[in-house]
Amino acid sequence: MTNVFICFIVACVSSVFAAGVETAKILASVDADPPETTTKDEPVAANITLNKKDTGFRGIWYQIRYTGDAGKYVYKYSGGLGTYCTRHTPLAVYRPEVDKTFFCYGGTSPTSNFQLWHMVAEFDHQTGQVSMPTLLLDKKTNNAHDNPTMSVDADGHIWIFSTSHGTRRPSYIHKSKRPYNIDAFELIPSTKIDENDNVVPFTNFSYFQPWSDGATGFSAFLTIYRDPVHRTIQFMRTTDGVNWSKPQRISIAGRGAYQISAQHGKKLVSAFNYHPTGEKEQGKIDVDWRTNLYMVQTLDNGQTWQAVDGTPVTLPMTDDDYLTTPMLVRNYMTPSWRNVYLTDVNFDEDGNPIVMYVTTYGATPGPDGGPRHIELARWDGTQWLFSVIADCDHAFDGGSIYVEADGTWRVIAALGPNAPQPYGTGGEVSQFVSENRGATWTKLMDMTANSPYNHSHVRRPVNAKEDFYAFWADGHSRQPSESNLYYADKAGNVTQLPRGNE
Repeated sequence: MTNVFICFIVACVSSVFAAGVETAKILASVDADPPETTTKDEPVAANITLNKKDTGFRGIWYQIRYTGDAGKYVYKYSGGLGTYCTRHTPLAVYRPEVDKTFFCYGGTSPTSNFQLWHMVAEFDHQTGQVSMPTLLLDKKTNNAHDNPTMSVDADGHIWIFSTSHGTRRPSYIHKSKRPYNIDAFELIPSTKIDENDNVVPFTNFSYFQPWSDGATGFSAFLTIYRDPVHRTIQFMRTTDGVNWSKPQRISIAGRGAYQISAQHGKKLVSAFNYHPTGEKEQGKIDVDWRTNLYMVQTLDNGQTWQAVDGTPVTLPMTDDDYLTTPMLVRNYMTPSWRNVYLTDVNFDEDGNPIVMYVTTYGATPGPDGGPRHIELARWDGTQWLFSVIADCDHAFDGGSIYVEADGTWRVIAALGPNAPQPYGTGGEVSQFVSENRGATWTKLMDMTANSPYNHSHVRRPVNAKEDFYAFWADGHSRQPSESNLYYADKAGNVTQLPRGNE
């Protein structure tokens, strides 16, 4: 792995917490899942905004669901999850007006690997330097599901959306005080139209995915818990970032869904899956039996919706049509059930959507859920085509897919089986390329090797420029540890960002 000097000394020494006492502390305090009840939207505290400069880059360590097998895989998934999860997008945006990439992530304090701080930084492509990050707020949790997302409006203001896992904590919206500047943000007191057509505070949202409309507004895909199903995926609009529309439900089938979205000009797409209820599908229940692949698109900011072939659809998808809707890309329930974990959405040279995702035979870590594959679904204008990019060893392996001007399709992903902690989240970072529009794939290079921790959740900036092409975090996937942040250029050179004073 090549470390690049970027205006300050890179911290390279890693240390690992002892598993015993620290693990017990984390198991006792981490949110396993959002609560079953929905709280009322309430105004947020004005003093939440900190606007402080930090001294370095420290990612949050997080785990979910102890497996009961401390000697092997320990957690359902875990590690350095500062760039988690794929349903949080965008995390970075390149703006040619200032030749900078702005990015956000889930950081932590110098005295804890588990105190979630929302951080914002920038990479200057003219100087090759990364700024010291701005501490926007303390999210008052150790749950990486509360990581931020971002967008940049046409005037250059940077917007940070501080999400929440379920309803037990508030969500926040911030806007930079000056265009293309991360030094200071202001809290935006936002409202939405509720189901009774009342204007109410907009202070709770999960998995928020904001896309700039080219002016001062945004289209956003998001999740609301228990409205009316456990994970209701939705779409909202705003013309000013302050006043948000009444949410449109995309799917209320089963117990909900996960979605990832992308933007290509005026086209907005959502790829999503399906979570059956406990009484359906051979007893498979909820989040650990996510399956199937769907896609829906809008060309007019949500006024109308279509399948990718242009067939009009009526939202939301329900239990009556989840196997017959034209939004169905592929049925993974038969002939042999496979779980579907969405990883990234992009567009080919013609503006057709492509979806990268992981399929497994179960959610449990270890060999029993295999074989696992990183797969690709690509719409060629008339039909969906499918291919396997690579084998992997964990449901939360994966990364990002790039479509380049010369016709190369590139995947940068963190995956096993040569991971520092095999069958853990992520692994070493590798590049794969396709010269035939995703039909076949070749491994081009390993970008990391002999790492002490697993790398995970490699993320692609919007309009990525080749010298800040991907970024991610690392962390031990068996026990609590520190987590470092990294970025890489298109050629595969990797830079570890400095941890700063601790």
